[in-house]
Amino acid sequence: MDARLAVIMHHGERNDERSAGREDNVNINFVDKRTTCETVPTIAVRGGVVTQATRVVAEEVAIAFSYGGSSHAVMMATPDDLVDFAVGFSLTEGLIGAASEIESIEIVRDAMGVDVQLSLVADVEEKLRARRRHMMGPVGCGLCGIESLEQAVRQTPSVAAAPLTITPADIATAVASLGDRQVLNHATRAVHGAGFYVPGQGLTMVREDVGRHNALDKLCGAVIASGTTGASGAVTVTSRLSIEMIQKAGILGSPIIIAISAPTAYAIRAADEAGMTLIAVARGQEFEIFTHAHRVIL
Repeated sequence: MDARLAVIMHHGERNDERSAGREDNVNINFVDKRTTCETVPTIAVRGGVVTQATRVVAEEVAIAFSYGGSSHAVMMATPDDLVDFAVGFSLTEGLIGAASEIESIEIVRDAMGVDVQLSLVADVEEKLRARRRHMMGPVGCGLCGIESLEQAVRQTPSVAAAPLTITPADIATAVASLGDRQVLNHATRAVHGAGFYVPGQGLTMVREDVGRHNALDKLCGAVIASGTTGASGAVTVTSRLSIEMIQKAGILGSPIIIAISAPTAYAIRAADEAGMTLIAVARGQEFEIFTHAHRVIL
């Protein structure tokens, strides 16, 4: 890419951190005001001992890519290296054939997230417009086809009124049972799992997929098809927890979500606002409670 590529920072001053002289890349490190991580309080259960603790969690922000003034896709992402992200996304999605086909990148921040606006050379931009006109469905690899920041940051349905409670033994059983019942993962060691745990009944349903979002979507479909109410059980997943996972669990109506990996800061905020109990880093007899600890009987 030409080192003279115009990169403009909105909601702030022009960013002058350029990789001057580099013909193939202009690396501008844009960091959202919310930073890339933060420290949050948790209730940690380790070795049967309950303690107040803290954990550093990654931040995620809705990042929209727009080409020629039209929104193309939205991803939840770490809010830095956005110029690199824009160039790499454009190349790997086949929207451009070379970085030199990008004329400028404009980064605009608002309360909902960041809009990365790309201007392409005329013939390439026209080809992209034609491609979009003939697409039968959503383009890009965004948030399940989402193309606007408004959709990406939609409010998670409240589950605050759900009376469901669980014990540390329930949490350990849910996680262990999910691993045991992942038939495809046992064969491949390459897929995520999502399960629905009902106290007194155990893990009643399990679904798997190479994508963590897909596995949870499949589980939601199975729970709904069975006539079971989402409020009666806890969603249990083998992945980290990002905002989309909280939104999906909230739409299902489950008031508790359990994960073997850590949540993002945005996921914690969303779960707290929705009245959802977020339990993560759950492995063996150990776990951490990030929000609404009253549902865990310690």
